[in-house]
Amino acid sequence: MGPEVHSQLRQVGDVTQLFVHGEPFLGLGGELGNSTASDLKSLEVAMVKCRQMYLNMIMLPVYWDLIEPVEGEFDFTLVRGAIDLARENDIKLVYLWFGTWKNSMSCYAPSWVKRDTQRFSRVRQSSGEMEEIISPACEEANKADACAFAQLMRWTRDYDAQQCTVIMAQVENEIGMIPEPRDYSKQSLAVYESEVPAQLLELLTDGQLGPEVTEIWQQAGVKESGTWAQVFGSQPEGDEVFSAWQFANYVEKVAAAGKIEYGLPMFTNAALVRPGYRPHQRPSGAPLPHIMEVWLAGAPSLDMICPDIYFPNFMEWCEKYERNNNPLFIPEMAPSMRASGNVVYAIGAHSAIGVGPFSIENVTEEKAELLTSCYGTLAGMSPMILKAQQEGKILGLSPQVGFNWEVADGPERGELGDVVFEASFDRPPGEGEVEVTSLPTFGPGRWEAPPAAPRGAAMIIQLGPEEFVIVGMGVVMTFAPANSEGRIGLDSVQEGFFDTEGKWIGGRYLNGDETHQGRHVHLFDGKWTVQRVKLYRY
Repeated sequence: MGPEVHSQLRQVGDVTQLFVHGEPFLGLGGELGNSTASDLKSLEVAMVKCRQMYLNMIMLPVYWDLIEPVEGEFDFTLVRGAIDLARENDIKLVYLWFGTWKNSMSCYAPSWVKRDTQRFSRVRQSSGEMEEIISPACEEANKADACAFAQLMRWTRDYDAQQCTVIMAQVENEIGMIPEPRDYSKQSLAVYESEVPAQLLELLTDGQLGPEVTEIWQQAGVKESGTWAQVFGSQPEGDEVFSAWQFANYVEKVAAAGKIEYGLPMFTNAALVRPGYRPHQRPSGAPLPHIMEVWLAGAPSLDMICPDIYFPNFMEWCEKYERNNNPLFIPEMAPSMRASGNVVYAIGAHSAIGVGPFSIENVTEEKAELLTSCYGTLAGMSPMILKAQQEGKILGLSPQVGFNWEVADGPERGELGDVVFEASFDRPPGEGEVEVTSLPTFGPGRWEAPPAAPRGAAMIIQLGPEEFVIVGMGVVMTFAPANSEGRIGLDSVQEGFFDTEGKWIGGRYLNGDETHQGRHVHLFDGKWTVQRVKLYRY
């Protein structure tokens, strides 16, 4: 089994946290562009930029085709170079295994896999047309992928176990069946026409596969045995359950092989879906919340199921992925002008283990400034944040943004320490109302927030009965007693920051105009700031 693993997930109180060398770790991260890690010169430039932005973690693509260009011959030169660069820049790495599937397709499979369609069979549509997607029923591909991943993890164990530069691994990337909800290859048809496994049926009849899958089963007639079509029906939703089970079983063999060599925390990720889309309109069988229990049953070696959040309704997706005690880790998210606000919200409201705006090394100067301000502010606070998560003394508030960038009217509220915090969020000056669009992918950078969308959020940490730290941008905060008795006023407000050792470095004490004569706390738009607040009741 190899040496002791210095990175692991632990349950502490009501939250799960990542521990590295025995200490809780908050991942202030970013995901590299897909091709950056294929060239060490490009990667070096990216690493330096990431460190300047105060990142402590990078999601790093690792390419099957480049580490095993010839079957059985492995070359870890790129991976070694990446680890060395990460150590130089004091950055942790999360592997993104681009193996059999990347965004549903098999574009990162080695040439010797791509060219041998007899041994490594492809997905077929119902028409018989072949796709550039390895079939999840292909045992030869599953064995080859699992072997390569195991070799990667064994090499990583030997090279990095003591320093623990690599702290987690993602198995495959954004899996899903397209353009139909299931595979019609000969191998998959044979499985589809066989009996549903007893393990899955037992969970189903015990009510442990979630309400959505249970409803599909009920609509198909509540059969306790039979083929996949008999048990789940022949509609796209039933076919998706089959695809999810196939993918989960495939991923399990890969993850389990890797964990035997080096037991890092492992997860897989999902591309999310637009409202109302059915499985034949999107990647089917992906590890989405409505079939999460199928995935957890089929791939028990995974420690988490994670979302890649590009849609504007970020808050909604965070909540969906906390299902079934699944810890929240966001390896990939839209690098929009709302990215830093979403980071603060996910950590404060959902005790996120870590976050990673996509193509972090390529963000615009304006976005880089916001992320640098955000990560620089949170870096010195990380021990305090992690402790507050463990003790349930943290609150996150954000404007509620809908799928089409609609922003809910009125303030957001949350309770902490018998105090109701009410947050109203600033809009960028002179931009007017948010213009609703039919698709949240408009704009020059795609997934971009419209100019009038609020960019801020707030995180509140309780230090004592009447003392709080507020991290925020573009937010006005007022306070009220949770029991509605009396009123709450501001005793003192001091701006400042926490240094790299976590020590509070206080600056001005704010009053008068800065607090509207004691009526509220205001953390202005454009930069992330911290205020230490003492309240009193009267």
